[in-house]
Amino acid sequence: MSPRPLQRRAIPAWVTAGAMVAAPLAGNVTAWAQVSVEDVERAFRQEVTPALALPADEQTRYANLALQTLQMAGIDLLGPQYVLVVDRHVKVQAAMLYWMRPAAPATYIGAAPVSTGRVGQFDHFETPTGVFAHNLNNPDFRAEGTKNANGILGYGAKGMRVYDLGWQQARQGWTTDGVSTMRLQMHATDPSLLESKLGTPQSKGCIRIPATLNQLIDRLGLLDADYELAADLVSTPWVLRRDRTPAYGAGRYLIVVETVRDGRPAWSLAPGHTKGKP
Repeated sequence: MSPRPLQRRAIPAWVTAGAMVAAPLAGNVTAWAQVSVEDVERAFRQEVTPALALPADEQTRYANLALQTLQMAGIDLLGPQYVLVVDRHVKVQAAMLYWMRPAAPATYIGAAPVSTGRVGQFDHFETPTGVFAHNLNNPDFRAEGTKNANGILGYGAKGMRVYDLGWQQARQGWTTDGVSTMRLQMHATDPSLLESKLGTPQSKGCIRIPATLNQLIDRLGLLDADYELAADLVSTPWVLRRDRTPAYGAGRYLIVVETVRDGRPAWSLAPGHTKGKP
């Protein structure tokens, strides 16, 4: 997560052709992509823990924020797809999953606590806001399940997917106004030592999510539009699970926002929370 020089790589033509539009997988749904929105909603309710129970007004608020952020980034929704929205506010620290369609209200799927960048410590960045495309320009990988020098499983248990969003400009959390480059990733965290701290800023700038949410997004390919397109047209990226069941309308966008609040909302998990359903 330390500052490193930006590396540029050639971008395949099949990726850049759809870089600024949010379209369905390969333009049409493949014959085997049969997982419906209702199936995803059900799977989220049954599998994701800890989970958050957002009231209806908050569900609408984040859906509108997502659309506004996409518009400011010059991205048009050309087809239905999944979008993950993260609120980095220190009193919120949550991820909301939506099914979004052009010219139609967004469908709220579910929410879970996260940890974003912890400001005030050296080599820790404030997680940047904006729209981040998940594509093959920055290939994903999987956790090796090895502990770091501090005895921490930084990426979570072995096999957990690490979503790579590339090099991004971010505010240095250890200076007043310094900005430098960090690698933005979304991943699970140590299940024994750190997952219980989700809901509070803890990372060096990456987005930590529950292992169960990581597995759901991974198995259903909810953010794998470009990866599945590569599997259809070129070759299957090694990181894709063999047992995956891709959902209709795979997406490619992670949106990070920061709401304005006076305190912690009642639905957000406070420090020291216990795992479980809302």
